[in-house]
Amino acid sequence: MNEILNDPLVQQFLADLTAGNITLATSVVWLAFAAAFSIVGGAIGGAVLAGQDLGYRLAAMIGGLFGPAAVLPAAIAGLLWIRFA
Repeated sequence: MNEILNDPLVQQFLADLTAGNITLATSVVWLAFAAAFSIVGGAIGGAVLAGQDLGYRLAAMIGGLFGPAAVLPAAIAGLLWIRFA
C-alpha cells in the first residue's frame, strides 16, 4: 500500500483532486460521485412522488434509473465548462 501511495502518478492525482484541478482522471471521479448521488436522489424522489401509487420499491427502482439520465449530461457539460472556460 505504501508503494501505491508513494507513486508519483497517484500523488499528482490526489494533488489535482484536492486542489480542484479538472483533468481526465479527476473528471471520472467527479462523474462517479455525481452518478452515485443521482441514483440515491432519484430513488428517494421516486419513492416520495410515486410511492403510494406504484409501491415504494418499484418507484425507488424507477427513480434510481431515471436520476442519472438527467444528472450525468449536466455534470459532463459542467465539467467541460469549468475545464475550458
